[in-house]
Amino acid sequence: MVKQLFLIGLGGGIGSIFRFLTSLLTAKYYSNVFPLATFIVNIIGCFLIGLIIGALSHHTEVSPSWKLLLVTGFCGGYTTFSAFAFENFTLIQNNNHLVFLLYLGLSIFIGILAVWLGVIITR
Repeated sequence: MVKQLFLIGLGGGIGSIFRFLTSLLTAKYYSNVFPLATFIVNIIGCFLIGLIIGALSHHTEVSPSWKLLLVTGFCGGYTTFSAFAFENFTLIQNNNHLVFLLYLGLSIFIGILAVWLGVIITR
C-alpha cells in the first residue's frame, strides 16, 4: 500500500507541476476571457489518458504500478477531467447511455451548484 501511495503521489506531483507550467505558458501568450489554460490541460489530459490506457491494455506484461503512476497519479494531478472523460467514454462503450447522461448532467450541474454554494457560505 505504501508503494502504491508513493507512485500516485509522485505521479500526481509531477502532473500538478505540468498543469501549472501549461497554465503559465498559456497565460504568457493568451489573455482573453475564455479559460484556455484549463481547456488545454483538460484536452491534453484526455488525450494522454487515452494513450496510456490504450498502450497499457496492449502490454499485459507491464506492471500495474505504471497505471498507478501514470493514470491515477500523473493524469489525476494534471487534470481530473481526464478521468471524468474516460469514465463517460467507458459508459458509452458499454452501452450504458442512461447512466452516461445522468453522470454527465449531474456532475456538471451539481458541480457548478456546489461551487456556488461554497461561495455563498463563505460570504
